[in-house]
Amino acid sequence: MPAKIITVKEISLSSLVIGKAQVRVRDVAKEIDELANSIAKIGQLEPIVVCPAKEKGKYEILTGQRRYLAHKQLKKETIMACILDREVDETEAKVISVTENLVRRDLNRTDLIDVCTALYRKYGSIKDVADETGLPYAKVNTYVKYDRLSTAPELKKLVDQNEVDLKVALRAQEAASVSGKYNPKEAVMLAKELSRMSGAQQTRVVKKREEDPTVDVSEIIEAAKTGE
Repeated sequence: MPAKIITVKEISLSSLVIGKAQVRVRDVAKEIDELANSIAKIGQLEPIVVCPAKEKGKYEILTGQRRYLAHKQLKKETIMACILDREVDETEAKVISVTENLVRRDLNRTDLIDVCTALYRKYGSIKDVADETGLPYAKVNTYVKYDRLSTAPELKKLVDQNEVDLKVALRAQEAASVSGKYNPKEAVMLAKELSRMSGAQQTRVVKKREEDPTVDVSEIIEAAKTGE
């Protein structure tokens, strides 16, 4: 049974701990100054969400760590919070956090990949992850595939640095493995070139590579660009 809010009230900042399941673990400090200025001028518009922590007398922050950090920056002693009726486990906390963040502000893509992967490992079903988070099935399906790049660190790095799209990286990984052995140099070249191509051009490159793994990658790329 889902945890429920039992009260909304001001609580001491000193009684709060940031939960380990906070979905937003990247870009947390981004725009904290602006948020602090906004709170100073018009006040806190949305309460944070907390639940009882393992440590007696403490509350775990499930959503709202940026608001919490902004309050600390302003040297405030209290913050408005929705308090849940019980402690929640890490998976439930992730679901609460990702749902609230999706409503408030787009999450860092890698944060979404992390939470979708964690939930997929628990449930083993893309539909269940989509139902839990409210994310579209297609997006969840793409995010959980990120784990496949663990064998292609070069491509994983390009995705993490937002140099190429995850779908493109996966296509490049497949195309660079058709000979039976993964070629990291080819994979990086393919990923960078495919990211500049249309979907139809990408399909032609991958198809040609599958048909003849012996053809030089640069020749296939050039042919796709020129339409030959």
